[in-house]
Amino acid sequence: MSTFSLGLIGAGVMGQNLALNFESKGFPAIIYDTDKAKLTKFIEGLDKSIKIKIADNLQNLVSELTSPKKIFLMVPAGNAVDEIIEKLVPVLNPGDIIIDGGNSNFNDTTRRTKYVESKGLLFIGTGVSGGEEGALKGPSIMPGGSYKAWEHVKPMLQAISAKVDGVTPCCEWVGEDGAGHFVKMVHNGIEYGDMQLICEAYQIMKDLLGLSYEEMYTVFKEWNEGELSSYLIEITRDILNFKENGKPLVENILDTAGQKGTGKWTVISSLDLGAPLTLIGEAVYARALSSLKDERVSASQVLMGPKPAFNGNKKIFIDDLQKALYASKIVSYAQGYVLMRYAAKEYGWKLNNGGIALMWRGGCIIRSVFLGKIKEAFDRNPDLTNLLLDPFFKEKIEQSQESWRRVVSTSIANGIWIPALASALTYFDGYRNDRLPANLLQAQRDYFGAHTYERVDQPRGKFFHTKWTN
Repeated sequence: MSTFSLGLIGAGVMGQNLALNFESKGFPAIIYDTDKAKLTKFIEGLDKSIKIKIADNLQNLVSELTSPKKIFLMVPAGNAVDEIIEKLVPVLNPGDIIIDGGNSNFNDTTRRTKYVESKGLLFIGTGVSGGEEGALKGPSIMPGGSYKAWEHVKPMLQAISAKVDGVTPCCEWVGEDGAGHFVKMVHNGIEYGDMQLICEAYQIMKDLLGLSYEEMYTVFKEWNEGELSSYLIEITRDILNFKENGKPLVENILDTAGQKGTGKWTVISSLDLGAPLTLIGEAVYARALSSLKDERVSASQVLMGPKPAFNGNKKIFIDDLQKALYASKIVSYAQGYVLMRYAAKEYGWKLNNGGIALMWRGGCIIRSVFLGKIKEAFDRNPDLTNLLLDPFFKEKIEQSQESWRRVVSTSIANGIWIPALASALTYFDGYRNDRLPANLLQAQRDYFGAHTYERVDQPRGKFFHTKWTN
C-alpha cells in the first residue's frame, strides 16, 4: 500500500534536512541515494517515531508513493538531473511530478519542463534558499515549471517553507518553464552583491579607519538593530566576534573567494538580455580577482598606491558608511529587479515582483527587513520600472547621497578597493543623467563601421549615416 507523500533522491545534508522538514509537517518521505552507507547512517541516527524510509532502488521508491507521485531531486545540477529524469520517466504514470530542487540553470529547467511534459508527466524547477539550516527549519522556495503541478505540491512546499511573521509562507508560484530557477539565480546574484558590499565596508573600517575587531563587531551589531538588519549583517557580526586562541579567526582565512556559478549565470543572463547589472557583475569579478592570490602578492611589491590615512571624525564616517551601504544595496536590488523585468518580457513570464520580495523576506540568505520595503514599493506600483523611482527609495537615496559620495571618494583617494560601492554610485549617476556620452560612441561606431545613428532633431526610429572622411 502506498503510504509516502513524496520520494526524495539525494541524501546529502540538504536532502536529509528537507526530508526531516517534510516529515515534521506531515509529509513522510522515502529516500533513495546511490551511497547506501550514507543513507543507512542517516536513518539509524533518527528517532524511531520519524517516518522516513530508505528505498533500495528507484522502482521501490516509486511504488511506495501516493498518486500523483511526487519525486523531489536534490542532486548536483547538470547531467545528474538529466540522468535521473531518464530513469524515472519509464516508471512513472501520466500526471506524476518530478521536482528539481537543486541550483539548476534556468535554461536547463525550461528544456526539462518541455521534455518531461512531452512524456505525459509534470515538472517543477524550484529554487531552494537558506542553506542547511533553512532546509531543516524553513527555506525560501521559488517554484516554476508545469503550472498543473502546483495544486498538488503547493500544500507541502508552503508547509515546509519559512513564514513571514510566522504566518505567510515564503513560497508562491513564480511562473512557467524556468522562471523559478531564474528568480533563484537572481537571488544568488543579489547575494553576491550584498556580500561584496559588506566586505568592502569591513575593509574600509579595518584598513582606512583602523578599527579593532571589537569595534567592528559593535558597528555591525548596531547596524543589525536598524534598517540594515539582515541575515548577512547578523552573521558578519558573529564572524567578527569569533576568536581562535584569543585572535579573530577571520584573520587566518585565506583571502581567495570561491563561487559555484550562479552569480556568473546572473551576469551572463544580464548580458544576453541587455540589462545593466553592473554591481553584481563587479561582485562576481571581485571573487575572480581575489583568486589571483599569488599574482596579487607579487604585484603588491611593485605596484604602489596611497597609504591609507584617515584624519576625520570616525564616528561621523561610520554613519556615512552605513548610508552608503544602504544606498548601494538599493541599487543592487534595483538592478536585480530590472533583470527580472527584462526576462519576464523575453520569456513571456508574469512575475509577481512584490510576491518575490515576500518569498525572499524569510528563510533565504538575503532575508532582511529591507525586502519588506520592496514589497511595499511594488504594492504601490506593480508596474514600477526601477526601485530608484519609488518614493521611499528615492527619499532614502536623497538622504544618503552626500554620505555615499564621501565614502566612495575618500576610499578611492586612500587606495581602498571598493568595486561594488563605486559601481553602485556610478550606476546611479548614469541612470539619473538624461544625457550620456553615447552620442559620441554612436558617431565612432558610424565612422568605422557605418552602424548608423539616430538624431535628437528627428523622430526616434529614423537612422542616419555620415561619410565622416568626406
